[in-house]
Amino acid sequence: MKSILITGANIVNEGKITLADIFVKDGMIYNVGTDLSDFEADIHIDATGKYVFPGLIDDQVHFREPGLTHKADIYTESKSAVAGGVTSYMEMPNTVPQSTTIPLLEEKYNIASQKSLANYSFFFGATNDNIAEILKVDPENVCGVKVFQGSSTGNMLVDNPESLERIFAECKLLIATHSENDNIIKANLEKYKAEYGEDIPVKFHPKIRSAEACYDASKKVVALAKKYGSKLHVLHISTAQEVDLFDNSIPLEQKRITAEACIHHLWFSEEDYEEKGNLIKWNPAVKTAKDRERILQGVLEDRIDVIATDHAPHTLEEKSRTYSLAPSGGPLVQHSLVAMLDLYHEGKIELEQIVQKMCHNVAILFEIDKRGYLRPGYHADLVIADLDSPWKVEKSNILSKCGWSPFEGHVFKSKVTHTVVSGHLAYENGVFHEEKKGDRLKFSRKI
Repeated sequence: MKSILITGANIVNEGKITLADIFVKDGMIYNVGTDLSDFEADIHIDATGKYVFPGLIDDQVHFREPGLTHKADIYTESKSAVAGGVTSYMEMPNTVPQSTTIPLLEEKYNIASQKSLANYSFFFGATNDNIAEILKVDPENVCGVKVFQGSSTGNMLVDNPESLERIFAECKLLIATHSENDNIIKANLEKYKAEYGEDIPVKFHPKIRSAEACYDASKKVVALAKKYGSKLHVLHISTAQEVDLFDNSIPLEQKRITAEACIHHLWFSEEDYEEKGNLIKWNPAVKTAKDRERILQGVLEDRIDVIATDHAPHTLEEKSRTYSLAPSGGPLVQHSLVAMLDLYHEGKIELEQIVQKMCHNVAILFEIDKRGYLRPGYHADLVIADLDSPWKVEKSNILSKCGWSPFEGHVFKSKVTHTVVSGHLAYENGVFHEEKKGDRLKFSRKI
């Protein structure tokens, strides 16, 4: 593997920004120092004026392989991730077939080992009746167990109260939840169907998948986690009320209950449905501007611990259907870092906080082995960005297989120029070097 020397960089790492060089050798960060110009390297990157971040770790993506590859696949979406500075991802189990047995889960790992340009891990899917299989999952090799409380794409719904309780009582792995109360959603949906039929205006999506449905389900799993001492991670917080369910009085390392915010809930609000329509139809729904503001506040005050994407592509044809038939989800992984950097330019968040929430905290929360920081002895996952290089999102530069983005037409202020994945220069000013694939994430857990 080629050695890499990065010089003159503004390094954003561990709560500070420093001017320094980085030397990468044999896939690892060998040294970080103020003058490493004497090191001989196969590749030299002059990062003067640019910023170097640890590679982003996205703890929630849907790459649609196997079974749904007309929308996306592991190769295309990992390529999209790498172009956006995401060097590692954790992918969800609602593929076809669903990853609800260990052999099916390992099949996805095998595909990724041959196709993924980024490092990878895959969640094991919980059902009402697979607790015995959950208990066989190796905690050092799998990021966690996913529980759908609300039916979403794939309908992996855990709706038996006894099954849900048993998962929390017996599972020692991290439990990640999609928390929406399905009964509340169904009742709301019937009300709007009675008035509008199948063609419900999408602006009512946050009324159907309501704040009440989210809070009720999140409150329930937080109570279960407290009851059994489970390690719970509540995904894609979408309401102001949910934020207060989470603690900011103890360090993340001590938390058993954590939360995630997603890019779309930090960026869009219900006012955007008129322009974007089904393109911003997500589960949980994008809600009010006040919800958006409180979620960002929750990030800044450490009630919400990580920022991710819930990248979930569908084709434009699928998204163009009527409300009831159009699936929820959209592509985001290529634009997650630059979207957050726009919020930095707007004075809403600091660079150090972006790194904390998208790199360090994900590594801490999932106990990922030697990733998430720019430290000697750690795997060399890093991204270089030019914070003063505007570019417009157009169909021609969208890399997700679905070929569209909710950010289409937006001009981002910052650009990712280089991405290094496990010591390999995978992306360089629009050019991909695909000869080396990403690595399977390992977890240093004491269970």
